[in-house]
Amino acid sequence: MQSVRNLVHGVGLGLRRSFLSEIVEQPPAQVGFYEVAPENWMPIGGKFGKQFRAMTERFDFVCHGLSLSIGSSDPLDEQFVRDLKRFMAEHGIKFYSEHLSYCSHGGHLYDLMPMPFTEDAVKHVAARIRRVQDILEQRIAIENISYYAAPGREMAEIDFFNAVVAEADCDVLIDINNIYVNSVNHGYDAEAFLRAMPGDRIAYAHIAGHYVEAEDFLVDTHGATVIDPVWKLLETAYRLFGVFPTLLERDFNIPPLAELLQEVDTIRAVQQHAVAAEKRVA
Repeated sequence: MQSVRNLVHGVGLGLRRSFLSEIVEQPPAQVGFYEVAPENWMPIGGKFGKQFRAMTERFDFVCHGLSLSIGSSDPLDEQFVRDLKRFMAEHGIKFYSEHLSYCSHGGHLYDLMPMPFTEDAVKHVAARIRRVQDILEQRIAIENISYYAAPGREMAEIDFFNAVVAEADCDVLIDINNIYVNSVNHGYDAEAFLRAMPGDRIAYAHIAGHYVEAEDFLVDTHGATVIDPVWKLLETAYRLFGVFPTLLERDFNIPPLAELLQEVDTIRAVQQHAVAAEKRVA
């Protein structure tokens, strides 16, 4: 199955309707690719549909799913996957990513629920990922999620994640903020977790902000600016695995585009610093 690594480059930004018109009129030069949730754009027509088409004709796009519920015990929604395949072909979208989670059980739960870290769950979700890849005729990238409980846990999160990726033969969407949030909430070493990830399968990364409920309890919101420890963890990831495409997520409390682009510029600066460091070592 074809890997989705090296299909996008540089720094990405999650496309939101609130600034779509602004970007269509004056695309920011520092953004190398865009990400959309296909569920929010597949049915869109009219003005937004035309603007979206104008963007996909000019720039690289990836899809990041919200509702496939890849880990659910409900039947896999193969019709959605087929519709997604047509949508991606129509717009030349590079690939699709999803969360290693589930969000349905006899109906949608409207939240990303944690998978049980068990061998049975590994086999179950890996088979479903393989089926999605067979339909799309392309690997997908699976994201490590933030979670607040670990029901039925039989293995460590990193061992579960790596087992799924190996069994499914899929690629990885590495979420840097999720690693940091989980490390605080569950008391593990973020850098050790990062070192154990399958770096040779990273297609791209997410970086985002979170909400501090307490010193030992963070909530992954994508509604704030990225903090220094998360930037430092991104630097560590580049040092370990080389520079990979990295996308800024901001899902609510969305500031003016100029403020988002300041964080995009920070990603670029971290990438450039990492490249320069690699050259010095070489």
